[in-house]
Amino acid sequence: MFYILRRIIGTVAMLIPSVLAASFVYSGQWGNYGTGNGQFHNPHGMAISPSGRVYVSDWGNHRIEYFTLSGSYLGKWGAYGDGMNLFNHPAAIAIAPNGNVYIADSGNNRIQYFTQNGIYQGKWGNYGSSNNQFNNPQGIAIDPGTMRVYVADAGNNRISYFSLNGVYLGKWGTQGNGNGQFNHPYGVEVAPNGNVYVADTGNNRIQYFHNNGIYIGKWGVTGNGDGQFSHPNDLAVDAVPWVYVSDSNNNRIQYFTVTGSFLGLWGTVGSAAGQFNNPWGIDTTGTGTYVYIADNNNNRVQYFHRVEVEVEPISLGTIRAFFK
Repeated sequence: MFYILRRIIGTVAMLIPSVLAASFVYSGQWGNYGTGNGQFHNPHGMAISPSGRVYVSDWGNHRIEYFTLSGSYLGKWGAYGDGMNLFNHPAAIAIAPNGNVYIADSGNNRIQYFTQNGIYQGKWGNYGSSNNQFNNPQGIAIDPGTMRVYVADAGNNRISYFSLNGVYLGKWGTQGNGNGQFNHPYGVEVAPNGNVYVADTGNNRIQYFHNNGIYIGKWGVTGNGDGQFSHPNDLAVDAVPWVYVSDSNNNRIQYFTVTGSFLGLWGTVGSAAGQFNNPWGIDTTGTGTYVYIADNNNNRVQYFHRVEVEVEPISLGTIRAFFK
């Protein structure tokens, strides 16, 4: 029996893949306070398109700006108002597979969507708590597999989901701190396997669900330790897959496995390179090689490069020696 156990453990050791560890290195930034091209007034939302454009919701200037991956200004659209192509504090951004840009127009309690160059395509929603209505929608994400649009409806303490043209499909969540309940959820993201991750901001935790709202799990409590949060505003899931969280009031970024195991963090409060003042929107390039953050109160975008370290698992010889 002991011999068989040794054989089993040895076989498992050969099958265990190398483990990835990583650190994130400051790569660059752009932006400062103002109303000119490439300037910001409290940038909130962040999304990177498959074509390599970086879209930023310029919350205080009521507009969307877009840039190259290195921060070169490309264009903008929007102004204050409630008409077509106008915004009242635009929040999160999501990119559809066809390149269309979806905006959580939080102050107008609606979703608007545009071509990649800002040509208006449509909208849905108004203030209220009924299906197809919103109360301060903050987060938005699109599942490329199902073509569903998920909205973190913060004031209604729920996640609602729709077709790409705004047809209501379903919702889940009520106010509270139990499993599947929310306290002003601000961020929502879809993992490669279709699971939906929510930044349950007021409860200082992350919850995740099947795509129809069935609760799977959660992590996080109030605090500033590893894996703890203070007002997590947004999150992103890359193709690894890892989950990145903008831990806003702790002025840092934390990252985890998709089941919530803590992997690392970076950032402190300040305005120097690599520091944050209320980081908000976050997104990654497809493989997570670069992470982009809307550094809200510093009125800039910062981006970081992932440096990977491969950690080899325990060797078969070591395991055999253990059993001698």
